[in-house]
Amino acid sequence: MSRKHSCGTLEMQFCSRKFLPNPASIAARVELGMEELEAVRLKDMDGKEQAECADIMKLSRPSFQRILYSAREKIARALVEGREICITGGNYIPKMRVFKCLDCNATWELEPCEEGVDMGCLRPCPVCGSMNKARLAESGKVRLCCQNPVKRDCEASATVQKV
Repeated sequence: MSRKHSCGTLEMQFCSRKFLPNPASIAARVELGMEELEAVRLKDMDGKEQAECADIMKLSRPSFQRILYSAREKIARALVEGREICITGGNYIPKMRVFKCLDCNATWELEPCEEGVDMGCLRPCPVCGSMNKARLAESGKVRLCCQNPVKRDCEASATVQKV
């Protein structure tokens, strides 16, 4: 009997959900879970230590390592065999987004974006009604708000758990 999968926390939603090296390719696509992409982003792109990555995703270090190895194997297989990579769901808990109004300095939280739902960057400040706002990173650093929402072209077969 397999054990229950741990849900990792994602800091951000990814803009791209598909990699297609050759439209004529008939090889079966490789499906990469959102938590696998987040693990690769934290470890390989941001260069963080595994223990820190595990803490950020709220996973044990061994669970993080299993997710990372699975992601790397899938990515390597897709690149070597010319397969399509599609990021579709997985086991994760989306992180609340924090916004800051740049006019009145109010801060507020919104649930993560979902397909077909009004995105937080399209909502005005609940205090003053201004659209002059930014997302706050966990560090408190201001990040620009998304001005052009990205249309996702892979099926969303996510196993998203909201708490």
